[in-house]
Amino acid sequence: MAVRLDDMDRKILAALQEDASQSLDEIARQVGSSKTPVWNRIRRMKEAGVILRTTALLDAEALGLEACFFVLVRTSEHEADWQRRFLDVLRKRPEVMEAHRLAGDIDYILKVRVRNARAYDTFYQALISEVRIYNVTALLSMEEIKSTTMLPLG
Repeated sequence: MAVRLDDMDRKILAALQEDASQSLDEIARQVGSSKTPVWNRIRRMKEAGVILRTTALLDAEALGLEACFFVLVRTSEHEADWQRRFLDVLRKRPEVMEAHRLAGDIDYILKVRVRNARAYDTFYQALISEVRIYNVTALLSMEEIKSTTMLPLG
């Protein structure tokens, strides 16, 4: 269920999405308010679950994680036990940046970050050894054209 936000809330969220390390004074100045009302709004949005957490964004390539694969998974298993095992495996693998269950011919898509193709193969071998999968297709991203964590607030 969507939380009701006003324009001031959206301005605060936009400032936080741009740089959450800003001080309350800086955010208040940007949104045309004072520190206490901004702090109260941020606290309210945290309590409402709009703001989940504050993190640092890291440069994957600077850390040597130069290969990004999109992994398409098809399964012939649709029982709850298989799905639970599969999701547990994904949650334990730090290489899996995102995982989505899909409608259509492909059951799941994973975004996997690794050092290189050999590291991907190690990931793949571990994945198929832990859970039975009908078909896996790996697509190597040649160039990241757009990547953002900023949600549209309009």
